[in-house]
Amino acid sequence: MAWVSVSVALGFAGLAVLAWCAFKVWLGVRRFGRELERTRRRLEPERSALRDELSRLEDDRSPQPPRDGVRSS
Repeated sequence: MAWVSVSVALGFAGLAVLAWCAFKVWLGVRRFGRELERTRRRLEPERSALRDELSRLEDDRSPQPPRDGVRSS
C-alpha cells in the first residue's frame, strides 16, 4: 500500500511543477504583451508619417497612357 501513497505524492509533485511552469509562461506572455504595446505606441508616429507619405506619392503619380503591350511574332 505504500506504493499508492508514493504515486499520489509524485502525481501532486508533478502537478505542482506543471503549475509553476504554467505560471512562468503566463508571466512571460504578460510581459511580452506589455512590450508589444509599448513598441506599438512608439512606432505609431512613424507609421502614420509613412502612411501619409505613401498616400501623397499615390496622389502625385500621373496616369500613364495605355500602351500596345508585348506582341509575339
